[in-house]
Amino acid sequence: MTKANRLSVNRMSLKQKINSYKKHPFSLLALLLVCAAAAVAVLSLVFLVVYILIKGVPYLSPSLFEPEYNSENVSMLPAIINTLIMMVSALILALPAGIGAAIYLSEYARRGNKFVEAVRITAETLSGIPSIVYGLFGSLFFVLKLKMGLSLISGAATLAIMILPLIMRTTEEALLSIPDTYREASFGLGAGKLRTVFRVILPAAVPGILSGIILAIGRIIGESAALLYTAGTYTKIVSSLSDSSRTLAVHMYVLSNEGLYINETYATAVVLLILVILVNALSDLVAKRLTKGKERN
Repeated sequence: MTKANRLSVNRMSLKQKINSYKKHPFSLLALLLVCAAAAVAVLSLVFLVVYILIKGVPYLSPSLFEPEYNSENVSMLPAIINTLIMMVSALILALPAGIGAAIYLSEYARRGNKFVEAVRITAETLSGIPSIVYGLFGSLFFVLKLKMGLSLISGAATLAIMILPLIMRTTEEALLSIPDTYREASFGLGAGKLRTVFRVILPAAVPGILSGIILAIGRIIGESAALLYTAGTYTKIVSSLSDSSRTLAVHMYVLSNEGLYINETYATAVVLLILVILVNALSDLVAKRLTKGKERN
C-alpha cells in the first residue's frame, strides 16, 4: 500500500469516527473522561517521582551507605540489607501456601463449591484490611503469644499472612485463565492429574503467577506499619531470624518522625523508590525469560 493510499484510509477512518461520535455524543464524552483519567494518573505518578528525586537526590552521600548506623551518618545500608532479607523470608513462607491453595481451589475443588466461594470472598476481604491491623495481630500472636519477640521472623510471618490472599487470588486467576484444552490434551496423552498440573498448567500460568509475586514484593518493601509492631526498629544488620530489624520503609518513617533528618528522609525515599523499581524490573525480566523459554519448548 502506497503512502497516498494509507493517508486516504486514515482520513476515511477519521471521518467515520467523527460521524460515529456525532450520532453518539455520549461515546465522545466517555472517551474524553477516559483520556482525562489516564492523564491525571500519569501526571500524578510523574509529579510524585520527580518531587521525590528533586528533594532526595541532592542529599545522597557516601555516609548514608556505611556498614553501621549511628546518629552522625544515619546510614541506610543496614536497613536495605534487612529489607532484602525480610522480603526473601516472607516470600519463602507465603509462596508455598498461596500457590498450593490456589492449585487446590482451581484444579481439585469442585466447581460451584460453596466452600471455595467462601474462601475467595474471605481472601478478597483480607486483601483490603489495613496493614496496621495485621501489625496488631502479629504483635499479639507472634510477638507475645508465641514469644518470638520483636524479630525478623515475627515480621516475616506477619507479612506472609498479609500477602497470602494476594498471591492466592492472582495465582488462582492465572490458573483459571489456562484453556481446558491444555488439560484435556494432557489427559488424552495418559498423564495423571498431578502431572498435568505441575508439567502443563503451572508452566503456562507462570507469567500470571509472577505478576502476583511482583505485587507482593512491592507491598513487602513498602510496608512499615505492620513491621513497627513485629520486627522493631533495631538499626544493625540482622545476624539471625530472632534479631530485631529495621527495614528501609521503617527507617524512613523513624527518621521523619524524629524530625531531625528530613533531608536524609527524602534521600531514603529515593533509594526506596529505586529499590522497588529494580526488584520489579528484575521480576519482569525473569517472567519474560520464562515465557520465551516456554514458547521455544
